[in-house]
Amino acid sequence: MIGKYVKFMGSFKISGQQVGYYFICKAKLWLAAHKINMELESDAVLIGKQLHENTYKREKEFLIDNLVNVDFIKKRKSIEIHEVKKTPKMEKSHEYQLLYYMYYLKNEKDIDSIIGYIDYPKIRKKVKFELTPEKEEEIKDIIQEINEIINSDIPKPKKLKICRKCAYFELCWV
Repeated sequence: MIGKYVKFMGSFKISGQQVGYYFICKAKLWLAAHKINMELESDAVLIGKQLHENTYKREKEFLIDNLVNVDFIKKRKSIEIHEVKKTPKMEKSHEYQLLYYMYYLKNEKDIDSIIGYIDYPKIRKKVKFELTPEKEEEIKDIIQEINEIINSDIPKPKKLKICRKCAYFELCWV
């Protein structure tokens, strides 16, 4: 199975979505990485897309190398990348997905001056993130762990509060 994934920075290419799933649920991460995508019909995902489209009408999404899907980018003194989220309930997942995007752009596209923002338009909150050397080391470790999860058997699902609202609920628990 290892041959399926293309080399990147000594590991395998992963998507920002997979980094987010790493913090939410390892089983969901594994399923999505193996092209079992249940979120295409998810109401929560559709609501999130509508929120982005209605709040930031003039901003365009950027899909980079089919791995990094940034909600919008602003060019100022630094490159600003923005992720739009409904609520901060899964803030750690959001933070590391954004940090991964910053890490990827720095290492794959040679963009050094990047600032990241998570925008929560429903609560009028914007959180700023910078890619520090410590965060870069964490991202490297997370990439390694994600690859280990992807290249092993499916992890046993763990019952979490968010399971009932998850698009993968029936797959894991029925």
